[in-house]
Amino acid sequence: MKKQTTGKKPKIRHLSDSAVILDFGGQAISLSTSPRSSLDSYIFDMAADGGGNWEQTYQTVRGYKIVPYGINNDFPVMIRDIMARNNLAPGVLHRKQNLLTGQGAFLYENAFDGGKITRRWVDDPNISAWLRSWDYDRFIDQAATDYLHTGGFFAIHPLERGYRLPGHGRRIARLEFVSAKDARLEWADSRNIDDVRHILVGDFETACVNSGLRSYPVFDPTDPGRYPISASYNYTYAFGRNFYATPGFMGAIRWILRGSDIPMIFRHVTENGLNLAYHVHSPQGYWDRIEEKLREKYPEEQPEEIEARYKQAKKKILDALTETLSGKQNAGKFFESIDSYDDDNNLITWKIEPVDQKIKDFVEAQLKISEAASSAITSGMALHPSLTNIMVNGKLASGSEMLYALKVFLHFDTRIPERVILGPINQAIAYNFPGTRYQLGFYHAVVMSEEGISESERMKNN
Repeated sequence: MKKQTTGKKPKIRHLSDSAVILDFGGQAISLSTSPRSSLDSYIFDMAADGGGNWEQTYQTVRGYKIVPYGINNDFPVMIRDIMARNNLAPGVLHRKQNLLTGQGAFLYENAFDGGKITRRWVDDPNISAWLRSWDYDRFIDQAATDYLHTGGFFAIHPLERGYRLPGHGRRIARLEFVSAKDARLEWADSRNIDDVRHILVGDFETACVNSGLRSYPVFDPTDPGRYPISASYNYTYAFGRNFYATPGFMGAIRWILRGSDIPMIFRHVTENGLNLAYHVHSPQGYWDRIEEKLREKYPEEQPEEIEARYKQAKKKILDALTETLSGKQNAGKFFESIDSYDDDNNLITWKIEPVDQKIKDFVEAQLKISEAASSAITSGMALHPSLTNIMVNGKLASGSEMLYALKVFLHFDTRIPERVILGPINQAIAYNFPGTRYQLGFYHAVVMSEEGISESERMKNN
């Protein structure tokens, strides 16, 4: 390979302890010594320094300049693997998604009543038929899943073929979901997401070796029919980042990792721990006398033979002691030893002491860490513990606590996620059905306390 130089001294930009960028001015090379398998230390360190700024410069994949998603361009995969190892976080996000989407997405129009904005739920046969033609429910579930895990999601917008209206282009045929691990933004030198012109789709987990790359122009919401097929990145802005969103639980990743470690700690303690019940002190004089008697009994044998007999006798005694001290079937048995004195009048005696392994203290300490991790995880995911079935201080939340937390969540925490997740569909509805006032929104049935329901309709009577 011919060596080429730019004649310029590169600037070194540190991304992390194991990743740097060599900036030659017009060219940049990223170097990393962090193995992909070191999930714990890599993500833990990344979360500790605020996630790192992986958007400083582009990476080249199969000839395309892309905005890397993560220091190693694998942030969605890392989030996936972190969640797979944790017993709590996936359930919390799943519960949050169910609470967010409610009874599903339905058409509505805004109504104004007494100075209040309300939703009037409606049905439009034409819009509903279009939605059912491409399984919009599945798209919403996938989009909501990626949004809650990463703060955004990708979608493809293909137009119908041959559909024309006077003064109107082809309709949007459907929306296709693209997993965050399989899509990247094309690099923009301005480092402004509004200047991104294409979205690239491929199997980035394997560097697109087998899948190749497909390039789609960015969807234009001011002219939805501009391209026969386009793609969009729908997200909630993350402070200080130019391109990709990050999940709200970014700072809780370290707690998720620690919470995932605790079951493994217990496993290793169980399998490899020093599980002793007793500490037996055996007097050296006792063994010296056994060895002396063996020499007297077998004067013709060599020292090696006496040593073998000595070890066999010692094993027999210790085996008998082990059998006596272990097993519930041996309750009431005893071990006999005869005390004596040596020539210096020192007592020669056996001593058996129970071993305090402090297991109780260790377990209690780990469980306290687990409780702290559970609290940090739910807080980082912006969901009240009462809505996650997590026990706080040894008890579950009361019905009134759950009801109040649910009302607060529905009132304050659903507007932005609903707007982002359903945004592409509502843009398509507005374009496909000009003049309509209808849009999709998540319908939530009104939850009332038992006191507010007639006695015959209460859950305890059904």
